[in-house]
This record gives sequence, structure tokens and C-alpha cells, in this order.
Amino acid sequence: MAAPALLATLAPAKAATRAKPPRLRAGDTIGLIEPASASSEPFDITLVEEAMVAMGLKPKRGKHVLDRHGYLGGQDKDRAADVTAMFADPEVRAIMCVRGGWGSARLLPFVDWEVVRANPKMLIGFSDITALHMAIAAKGGAYTIHGPNGSSAWGKSSLESFKAVAFDGAMPLYKNPVASDDRLVQRRFRTQKLTGGKAQGRLLGGNLTVLTALAGTQYMPDFTGAILFLEDIDEAEYRIDRMLTQLGQAGVLSKLAGVVFGQCTNCRDPDGSGPGGGFTLSALLEQHIGSLGVPAYQGAWFGHIADQFSLPVGALAEIDADAGTLRLLESAVV
Repeated sequence: MAAPALLATLAPAKAATRAKPPRLRAGDTIGLIEPASASSEPFDITLVEEAMVAMGLKPKRGKHVLDRHGYLGGQDKDRAADVTAMFADPEVRAIMCVRGGWGSARLLPFVDWEVVRANPKMLIGFSDITALHMAIAAKGGAYTIHGPNGSSAWGKSSLESFKAVAFDGAMPLYKNPVASDDRLVQRRFRTQKLTGGKAQGRLLGGNLTVLTALAGTQYMPDFTGAILFLEDIDEAEYRIDRMLTQLGQAGVLSKLAGVVFGQCTNCRDPDGSGPGGGFTLSALLEQHIGSLGVPAYQGAWFGHIADQFSLPVGALAEIDADAGTLRLLESAVV
């Protein structure tokens, strides 16, 4: 009789009702947390605070920011306590993750999810922060923002995309920038269609490695009818193959309405699994995603790059794979 209960525990979480968080306004307080890896030195946090001030916000450090436990930004329970405290703090309007790395998944069992659900707020970040985005989606928290971490460069394009979603409540069309190269045809910043067409669905996704590691846990949301977006860094082709295979066999890919694969930075095996030695990334995406028969494209402008889109996790969007665009169909904030 124990087996069915175990299976129920490991099954992906069903879709939960999600609230929209409040938009940011000049003068708002934004909480700073380090749920993953530790920052190298205090000046790293100073730079993040200065970036928040430059946006017109008032930064507030979590109690355990600048803690260190091995390569992590403090003990798991302490990092989780900072997450819970920032959601509970009435002064804090939104929460910015300082950096990624590794460790966000370790703190998930220690977060007070009732507090998270009761206090809708934007949580902002990417890479390892995918674990928090997915857990909040699975647990019925508010929409979150897959965008730059606090320690990111915050170039003009990143800042404009973030402000449009988080401050203005806009419904932008996400389309790659046009390169200024002196070439007969554009080569940089290009998207590539895997399967044409349009579809609508909730945006769910983030870092491929982190998301795949949540499969089979209570922190994996239901992807039925979703538009899955993915990115990664420093992953050889065979590992991408392995992770996409796992998502397919876990039943995630077959549920999707569409797929957008962003940037995969330095995703090539130096030992020869690239062109001439094995499958390319494009070939793998064609095998695992192009075969789904849903609108899909690759090369969108998000991931481990200097500037990137801010994508609201949980918001309704439309994919146009022929045009290589995403368009929000609702504001992500109130």
C-alpha cells in the first residue's frame, strides 16, 4: 500500500492558482537575498545595492547575505529563512536574487510556502534561481521574473526589458535585437525555427540543468499547455541530449503548447561531440523538440549573456515560431 503514496509524492505538482505581484515604483524597497552561491566579497553586494538605487529603489539586505557555507551563501535553513522573511516583510515590495551558481534547490524544503502564497511578490533572477521560480509556480505563489540577477551587468536592453514588465506592467513583444554588423544578411542574434506556427500558454521554464533536476519532485509545476523556455551554459551536447531525454520520458515535453530555447552559452564538448564529432545543439533540439509538433524556435535573447529579456514566469503569452517572437497577453503585475 506504500507504493501509491510514494508515487503521489513524486508526481509533478498540479497547476495552482497564482496571483499577480504588485508592480515596482520609484522609492519601493527591494529585498536582496543569496539563495545559491556565495558572493566573493562585500563589494559585490555594494555594487548590487548601487544598481538598485540607480533604478530608483531602496535595497534591503537579507539577514544572511554574505554568509558562507562551503561554496553556498550560508546554511540551507538560513538562506531559506531569508526567502521567507522577505516575503513576510511588509516593507519589501519585490525580491532580487544577488546571483546564481548552485544551491537554490537545497533550501526549498525549508521555505514557508504558506507565507509565500499569502504575500504575492516578484522574485527576480535566473540560472540557478530557476529552482525558486519553479517551486513558487508549483506551490501557487505569484508570478516571478526570469531576468537578470542583481549582480548582472544591467545594460540598457536588460534594464528596459525589466522595467517594462516590472514597473510599467507592459505586454511587450519579445524579439531579438537587430545586429549592426556590416553584412549582406544578419548573422548575429538570429533565431531559428524548429516547428512553425503560433500557440498560447503560460510561460514556464528557465535553466535546463536546474529544471531537469527538479523532475519527480513536488517543486516541479504542471506543464500542461505551457510554453516552455530554456537556456543553459557550459553544457556539452551529450548532456543536453540526456536532459532533454529525461524531460521527454518524464512526460513534460508531451504536455507543451510551445517551446522557446534561448541562448546556450559555451555549450560544446571540447572533446569532439560538436560538428563533425557528434550531434550539434540544433540537431538535438530538432530531435527532442522539433518532433513534438508544437510551435518552437531557438536562439531567443535570454540566458547567460550580457543583456537579456525579462520573462514573467506564469504569465500568459503567445509564441510565433515563424517570426521568432514571444508576446505577453497579460500584464504580469498589478
